[in-house]
Amino acid sequence: MLKKFFLIVCGSFVGAFLAMVFVILASIITSFAIMASIGNSSSTSVEKNSILYLNLDGEVTDRSVIDNPFKSMVPATPFTSGNASSISLASFVRALELAADNDDIKLVYLDCRGIAAAPASLFEMRNALVKFKKSGKPIYAYADEGYSQADYYLATAADSIFLNPIGAVDVHGFASSMPFFKGLLDKVGVEMQVVRVGEFKSAVEPYVLEHMSDANRLQISHYIGGVWKCMSDSMAKARNIPADKFNAYADSIMALMPTDTLPTIKVVDNLCYRVDFENKLRKITKLEPKDKLKLVTPSDIVEDEDLIIDKGGKKIAVLYATGEIDGNGGAMPGGDGIDSEQLADDIRELMLDDDVKGLVLRVNSPGGSAFGSEVIWKALDDFKKSGKPFAVSMGEYAASGGYYISSGAQRIFAQPTTITGSIGVFGLIPNYQELAENKLAVHFDAVNTNENSDFGAIYKPLTPFQRQRLQVMVNSTYDLFTKRCADGRNIPQDSIKAIGQGRVWEGITAKKIGLVDEFGGIDEAVAWVAKKAGLKAGKYSAVAYPSSDVSFFEMMSQMQQMRVQSEMRQKMGIFYSTYAELQAIMGRRHVLCLMEPVNLEF
Repeated sequence: MLKKFFLIVCGSFVGAFLAMVFVILASIITSFAIMASIGNSSSTSVEKNSILYLNLDGEVTDRSVIDNPFKSMVPATPFTSGNASSISLASFVRALELAADNDDIKLVYLDCRGIAAAPASLFEMRNALVKFKKSGKPIYAYADEGYSQADYYLATAADSIFLNPIGAVDVHGFASSMPFFKGLLDKVGVEMQVVRVGEFKSAVEPYVLEHMSDANRLQISHYIGGVWKCMSDSMAKARNIPADKFNAYADSIMALMPTDTLPTIKVVDNLCYRVDFENKLRKITKLEPKDKLKLVTPSDIVEDEDLIIDKGGKKIAVLYATGEIDGNGGAMPGGDGIDSEQLADDIRELMLDDDVKGLVLRVNSPGGSAFGSEVIWKALDDFKKSGKPFAVSMGEYAASGGYYISSGAQRIFAQPTTITGSIGVFGLIPNYQELAENKLAVHFDAVNTNENSDFGAIYKPLTPFQRQRLQVMVNSTYDLFTKRCADGRNIPQDSIKAIGQGRVWEGITAKKIGLVDEFGGIDEAVAWVAKKAGLKAGKYSAVAYPSSDVSFFEMMSQMQQMRVQSEMRQKMGIFYSTYAELQAIMGRRHVLCLMEPVNLEF
């Protein structure tokens, strides 16, 4: 019996050992397969009569997030499943530039499946499509179930728009909504203690009000109205429909119109099934009906996304600052915020790199920590003092702390639909006394060495003195913020305070009031910096930082994080954003330069 037990135990150890060896070998083999696939992807050849296939399905990010390289190699596992698809704005734009110059690529196929992107990213993508058309090559758009509003905005840059005979076009304008938590907080016994500077600094409103303030409603109406006018005018003009008539279509719930009426009102060009549409593409590219379309994707022709412009010679650095300042994980692909200390170190490294002749800071941030914003501002100011030119390219939004770090640039570029401004400061400290003592019957007691040793404690409210001191600090931070903006923009500080007050602006108005210099994207910002640095056109490269290369273990860790986040989004649905916002409150510093969430509902 003992012998049998011994054999079973030994067998278990041997089995476990062999399983561990198998897992290690599988990981090593998979790692080599990943590296081989990455290496091979950069050498994909483009056949004659190829089509650049742009699959508009998923979320648009400034740079590529970790895609799942295991999809075609191994079965789904807890580590490799659950990734949400994404589209890199950088790859999308770069692919169109390369395709325009590639004689083997004959046209672009926009496959519209429900893209998710902010207006500024869509504006930049549409501009890239319009620029591509100057090559003389056509763009064709197709949708099966229908065009979302974002899809349709991009599709109107195409030469022809095709739709399934039972599909729809959903163009309806913008709405912006936000949840208000005061009723919930009152029920559970949590008080949000707020101090702020700026009449329009509305990021705190969801915690202290039950509906929008008049000031907040005014600013939201202004900027979403400006963004919608910019986008709807572009769509109407492209389709040769008067702007007022196009808006009338949007008001009439276009998605519910009979599909066969859409060509008659010029919203689409033709109705056909996908198989018939792709047969049209076969004829254009001189293929037989039985032949497969020669489709190439951005990843097939964009060999290195870090090379935004590849002309050799000296370098212009394009440094990405994405997410909430002092968030979790830094500005790396798949990260969730800006590590201010790491970003400052990156800026100083670029300043000391003799091959780097200038900097474009790509800002996609709603702000965050006031302290972190100042840390980044200081590093950028040192860069500028080194004699190297420095410009900012604003993406979807660069507001509050995002504007703080932008304000010192020698030139600020934005899109007409970029969200910016929000020059204001607030402090937010939760008080859980009611929840703890009256709801949960938990009583806190404390011993202090000094009168205010327990300042900021969550189990008691602020005293009048503590609140007054916090207000003084917030006022001081706002004064410094507006001074940085005034000095950077060469505008009197009183003028900055007048247009500040925490108010959010869209790019069109921001340019009129002096917060932005010029409309344009990364390419325009790079060209300006290169010219300022004395570099000749075609004699420099623009390189993205931080590097998008990650180790195998970093890749696995990020994929796991993405899987968990994706599962939570799926399970929580519309409540996920509320959960994420409440979680963020607990991890933030007390004094913030942060814009309220912008929820434009497409």
